[in-house]
Amino acid sequence: MMKLIADSGTTKTEWCIMTGEEKIATVITSGINPFYQDAENISSILQTEFTGVKRFSTIYFYGAGCINQEKQDFVKQALLNVFEAERIFIGSDLLAAAHALCQDKPGVACILGTGSNSCYYNGSEIVANVSPLGFILGDEGSGAVLGKKLIGDILKNQLSQLLIVDFFNTYSTSASDILENIYRKPFPSRYLAGYAKFLSKHIENTEIEYLVISAFREFVERNLLQYPRIHNVPIHFTGSIAFHFESQLRRVIEEQNLIFGNLERSPMNELIRYHLSKAT
Repeated sequence: MMKLIADSGTTKTEWCIMTGEEKIATVITSGINPFYQDAENISSILQTEFTGVKRFSTIYFYGAGCINQEKQDFVKQALLNVFEAERIFIGSDLLAAAHALCQDKPGVACILGTGSNSCYYNGSEIVANVSPLGFILGDEGSGAVLGKKLIGDILKNQLSQLLIVDFFNTYSTSASDILENIYRKPFPSRYLAGYAKFLSKHIENTEIEYLVISAFREFVERNLLQYPRIHNVPIHFTGSIAFHFESQLRRVIEEQNLIFGNLERSPMNELIRYHLSKAT
């Protein structure tokens, strides 16, 4: 019988269909987050975007926002509206990162994507987590916060005129359009994270690199340095922001004399390895 493993963030969900030890298909759908979507919306996304079989022996769903039993039950019901499964496991995207990056060894697992998060993992479970608080109050180092910092600096004329002109030429937008997307439309974090591409394109510019490095320093200082034994265990990363800005991230980690561990753009391959090793 086939198994389904899902890793879901705010922006996208990666689904891997397995038969035994063989990956037979990958499906990409929109992101799923129970903090921002109701069950009807989640079910509608899956009915429309998930192509292929919908009957499995086991579904392992790891997702952003699946942080407590209430949210996990909510997502489980939405999945049952679409899939047939004998067993459904729901865990947080942070647990997916810990399983994938740390496997059975102690370490700190970090997500730097649209949002950010981190935890101390003892080799079998998450034992400490500094709450990310979302992009308004936290999510330091995330794509949403990088985008927020960039937009703030653009609209308040804190960057060079050449960069400001290039930004508006690149996106053919206006201040009013930007504010409309942030304050009046759904998924503002996803919208803001889209501007990380501009930062990546101009990362050799000292102003842009400083913005990125400052955001990573905030992530380390406000999150990682709160964990016990932080200087004695590897710090692992997953997510598009960690992947695209690896050089700047390594620089900040090494500034604090921390141990830079594994970096995976997506945790899926290592998540598959974890579940195969458990034979579950």
